[in-house]
Amino acid sequence: MDTYLVITNLPDRDSAAKLAHALIEKRLAACINILSPCRSVYRWKGKTEDAEEFPMLIKTTRERYDELEAAIRAGHPYELPEIIAVPLAGGLPAYLEWVESETRSA
Repeated sequence: MDTYLVITNLPDRDSAAKLAHALIEKRLAACINILSPCRSVYRWKGKTEDAEEFPMLIKTTRERYDELEAAIRAGHPYELPEIIAVPLAGGLPAYLEWVESETRSA
């Protein structure tokens, strides 16, 4: 069982909540944390941008990652969303098993 922590940022709380609910309903993620807003400073198309964003921590499995990424891209308002998948080296076995069971295709 390979568990991933996937990170993305949304421009507002409503779009983050909408995306989170869609991912959970499709069983592409077991749990999603929508964090407090943060400031993101980045270069985009030759210009320095400064924006408030809402980070999301998404727990899923390697098996569901490709579908999760496609769903994030489809439901994300950004032209190029940040989507970073971090494989977990470990964790509470019962929690990792729960993530796996909650992301099984119906």
